[in-house]
Amino acid sequence: MTTTLRPTGPIQQGTDGAKNRDYEVCDNGRAIGSVRVGTDAGFGAAAGVLSSLTIDEASRRRGRGTIAALAAEEVLRGWGCVQVRLEAPQDNEGARRLAASLGYTERSRNMAKELGATAPGVPEGLVARPMTPAEFEAWLAVTVDAYAQSWIERGIPADQAMNKSLADHARNLPDGLDTEGAHLHVLVDGSTVVGHVWVTLIGKDDGGVDGFVYDVEVKEEYRGRGHGRALMLQAERIALAGGARDIALHVFAANTPALRLYESLGYRTTQYNLVKEL
Repeated sequence: MTTTLRPTGPIQQGTDGAKNRDYEVCDNGRAIGSVRVGTDAGFGAAAGVLSSLTIDEASRRRGRGTIAALAAEEVLRGWGCVQVRLEAPQDNEGARRLAASLGYTERSRNMAKELGATAPGVPEGLVARPMTPAEFEAWLAVTVDAYAQSWIERGIPADQAMNKSLADHARNLPDGLDTEGAHLHVLVDGSTVVGHVWVTLIGKDDGGVDGFVYDVEVKEEYRGRGHGRALMLQAERIALAGGARDIALHVFAANTPALRLYESLGYRTTQYNLVKEL
């Protein structure tokens, strides 16, 4: 048995600088699956992405997926990548087992929740309201560095982490507080702002919308008092008011308190984001 990769076309490069190439997975020259390799625009050319690895049902459980994944990693090494990311859907247990056997570890996950007809109100004594322009400027000055630091703590070089933070904020908030679909609210306890949440309504191909929680945080000295839950419920109210029926988010695997909160609110994991050093 000889399992190899065969390109199905030239390398494609987008305007963001990321490149990718599709391959057939072949067994003695016969196509038995496919895989796409690429680079991650957010982190630069040294960060690879392995996606869409599939092996035909009749050819599975014979080690071909493992060989194809290793061959894809060699392609990325040839491109100068030093790290590779793999996305595994929650319902694809086989992909997660394969990734684990190859040394991938969970870095983060995507979670989602189907919204009910209404969301509970803010607890008595708390007020949720939109950020003021001054609050937004203060928040932005801090959050760009904080978001970059969260990636640095997970092994991303400082320059790549900052580039990703700047690019993500510029893309998702091109017009600041006036960005279409973006809602940035603060939670006030008495007269003190204790936290914030950023939710964006994203249009779907069918004309509907989904909500996505880009950022939620309670100031350290006010944690452990239920403010995080109050902010997440405010996120649901924002999404429902905008016509969304589903809301999603991204969370780092090491953030156990956040994971427990989201699970207690009914969020379910939809995708695992795994990573490996090359």
